[in-house]
Amino acid sequence: MHSFGYRANALLTFAVTILAFICAIASFSDNFSNQTPSAQIQILNINWFQKQPHGNDEVFAFVAAEYETSKNSLNQVSLWDAIIPEKEEANFWIQISNKYRFIDQGHNLRGKDFNLTLHWHVMPKTGKMFADKIVMSGYRLPNANMEVKARAPGKIILAGEHAVVHGSTAVAAAIDLYTYVTLRLPLHSDESNDRLTLQLKDLSLEFTWSVSRLKEGIAYDSSNVSPSTPASCSSQTLKSIAVLVEEQNIPEAKIQLSSGISTFLWIYTSILGRKNHPWEAFRDRQHRQCIRSVSTLKTSKTLSSDENHLCVFVVVAGNMIKFCSGEITRLKSNMPLRMLITNTKVGRNTKALVSGVSERAVRHPEAMNSVFNAVDSISKEVAAIIQTKDEISVTEKEESVKELMEMNQGLLESMGVSHSSIDTVIQTTLKHKLASKLTGAGGGGCVLTLLPTLVSGTVVEKVVEELESSGFQCFTASIGGKGAEICF
Repeated sequence: MHSFGYRANALLTFAVTILAFICAIASFSDNFSNQTPSAQIQILNINWFQKQPHGNDEVFAFVAAEYETSKNSLNQVSLWDAIIPEKEEANFWIQISNKYRFIDQGHNLRGKDFNLTLHWHVMPKTGKMFADKIVMSGYRLPNANMEVKARAPGKIILAGEHAVVHGSTAVAAAIDLYTYVTLRLPLHSDESNDRLTLQLKDLSLEFTWSVSRLKEGIAYDSSNVSPSTPASCSSQTLKSIAVLVEEQNIPEAKIQLSSGISTFLWIYTSILGRKNHPWEAFRDRQHRQCIRSVSTLKTSKTLSSDENHLCVFVVVAGNMIKFCSGEITRLKSNMPLRMLITNTKVGRNTKALVSGVSERAVRHPEAMNSVFNAVDSISKEVAAIIQTKDEISVTEKEESVKELMEMNQGLLESMGVSHSSIDTVIQTTLKHKLASKLTGAGGGGCVLTLLPTLVSGTVVEKVVEELESSGFQCFTASIGGKGAEICF
């Protein structure tokens, strides 16, 4: 009789032999498996991928951009990959952008042709691994330009207009309405593309200059350029830029755009003057100055006592700030704030309005000092309410802000900076029990209306309808948006 150990060994040997035989048959059967995946891919937009494997295999699939260089016959940049572990997950259809960034290491892809290749590896539980691919050709990266994108938020002054110039506290905030700018710079000189174009899409306006005309019209003096400080614009350069702006025949109704267009030309000319190649200049030095300036503003705790500096800081840093006599305090809001912003479309002379308040302060020093002190108290209370963590309901906080806005508006009227258009907006919103105040210099411009959390959408729509029927323009915005952002 055979021992128990002998019999167990024989049984195990037999089982392993059968298992090996089954694995060999499974591996052999893979040769008859027809793997026919299909794919559609659109570069720089949406990648489409469809895959239909069979059996119990695990599949690894990836999409790569492939191209040749003088040093290597095959270069790959992986854009997307996925693992299909089970048969039940093998039949799918997805729409997705590239999973990994399409980065050109150097200048190998600029203006060059490349293929998009779908690779797949079928990894069976036993047997050999299958690998195959589908090559899709006909793709080419642009050679015409590179882009720099930026955005900056709008800003409002919640409390403290005009009084801040006289030492009172002001509260300002960024809003989640943004201006977007895209700067496209040519990579190589191209006589047929020797144009600088400024497109204002929302205004349906376009301005074009010849780059050679800019070089002739604006002399760039590089002798006083510091590597760490952006250069100022000389009076002679301002005159040259003014001529170039006048040549564009800006519509009378849009004449206020002249200052922005002039700034745009100065920045572009500064970039152009850095080096022979505008993109290299921007990438090498100018962007560092932009980032350094933005970083300085975002980390600064003091500014000169100027309302313009306050506005610039808010736009760059974002969120909310309290400002008084050059001292900045960042505010962390603990309550949501939504505003209806009404553009009266009435132009105003900010310098004249500020001077008017100062002249009134000279004529009535004691009375105006009392007004400025009252505004100071209102601003500080607004800042305290916004930041408070006390167990006070949002409704109670909003009611307090509402009262303070009404008081602030009354004081602004006593400074002489209101306007009939502002009064119209205030009376219209007051009918619906909403509080409003001017924001900024006054004399027209924009008006803020607090939208409490409990106000219904129907009420807001009705208010907007009434205001727009009077010729005004309305926007809704949340208070405390992100600051300026630059993407290279």
